[in-house]
Amino acid sequence: MFNSKQLTVLLGGLGAIVVLAAGAQFAVGGQPDKTRDTRSALHGGKPKNVIFFLGDGMGDQEVTAARYYQYGAAGHLNLDRLPFTGFQTTWSVKPDGKPDYDPDSASTGTMWATGTKTLDERISQGPSSAIDVPGKNLPTVLERAQKQGKKVGNVTTAELTDATPAVLDSHISLRGCQGPTDADTLCKTETKAAGGLGSIAEQTVDHRVDVALGGGRNRFAQTITGGKDAGKTVEQSAARQGITEVNDAAGLAAAKRSDRPLLGLFAPVNMTTEWNGPVATRGDGTPAQRCKTDNRPANEPSLPAMTKKAIDLLQGDRDGFFLQVEGASIDKQDHAANACAQIGETIAFDNAIRVAQEYARSHPDTLIVVTADHAHTSQIVGEDTSGTGNPTGYSNNLTTADDQTLRITYGTAGGATPPAVPPSQQHTGSVVPAFASGPGAAAVLGTTDHTDLFEVLGGGHGRR
Repeated sequence: MFNSKQLTVLLGGLGAIVVLAAGAQFAVGGQPDKTRDTRSALHGGKPKNVIFFLGDGMGDQEVTAARYYQYGAAGHLNLDRLPFTGFQTTWSVKPDGKPDYDPDSASTGTMWATGTKTLDERISQGPSSAIDVPGKNLPTVLERAQKQGKKVGNVTTAELTDATPAVLDSHISLRGCQGPTDADTLCKTETKAAGGLGSIAEQTVDHRVDVALGGGRNRFAQTITGGKDAGKTVEQSAARQGITEVNDAAGLAAAKRSDRPLLGLFAPVNMTTEWNGPVATRGDGTPAQRCKTDNRPANEPSLPAMTKKAIDLLQGDRDGFFLQVEGASIDKQDHAANACAQIGETIAFDNAIRVAQEYARSHPDTLIVVTADHAHTSQIVGEDTSGTGNPTGYSNNLTTADDQTLRITYGTAGGATPPAVPPSQQHTGSVVPAFASGPGAAAVLGTTDHTDLFEVLGGGHGRR
């Protein structure tokens, strides 16, 4: 990564930069001096534990909207306290090998999971001549961690078979092949009946991930059509393989290390959002208001609770652990133009990061990395416009911690639609932020690519 001479120069330069930055921040926001944390991380060596946080669709605007709404203009999120920051490029590739500037979550997830660019829709397989032609299965960072003797975990607020969690423990040509019934329709040559690895749900179980928590119970209730467990549901296959299943917050709270592997399925599909509010409307947008913050039912554990339990169950082994945590519905509520639900998922995600930061304080051999898979549509715009100055898309108006109006607008959906029913908004192709702390964290500095994270998350230092 750095030789001793480079490290000395960098330490000196970073020390000066951070002190200057901290001095400026004390004037407006009270940020502490990060010099000590920066020096420690640069000297940190390889991590024993890796906790990777993925905010789906969490671009700079989504981060900023959550910060302003919850803490005000001078406030700070937990992720703001991570000492190393940078940017990541996210482009995928087309079947002809040319770049696709506006990727989906499957191709971007495959990038950090395997270190390889691939087609949209593809789950930890390499590119091929067409989307319906499977690519080469690629080893993932989770599989690498298992071979190193590490315990592994996968936590999400989406279905466990959704694209981001799937890239760690599955290999399939189309992200839609989530359960056996889905695969029988969309990925016939990759089913167990055809001699393949089967659907994403089947592969998740067969990988015996130590802790897998999220939604998607309906996918695991589908019936397997080939192989050793033909005629059984995926849940029954999991039970046969000695995997413990829990279905609510109480069951998760009661789980012990002896229950590993643990499969937590807390909703039939995606888990319920933490917050809710009105969907955006055209023109002036919705009236300025505060968000409803008690939307998630008590039987569904929060993302911070799932993160804490996953760490508790994975920690303590000699070889350490690898854990991915996804805040999935930041993206899904961006698509839906629901600013309250989007911000609530970002705040829950940030609170999960705090759980990891608290663990890392007493376990300094822990690397924390936070990023997004792709940028999204929401934009903060002027709230005092009117008439022809109004955004042409759909807008929400929220009353922030500063008691000011925050107008968030959505304008990337195509096609005509009734004003009261926003169509699904689209991703954008901007770079996304990256944040890190702990051994190896300096690898996120500057502008890097998602593929560089494969070595970082695997305990290396990237391709810098």
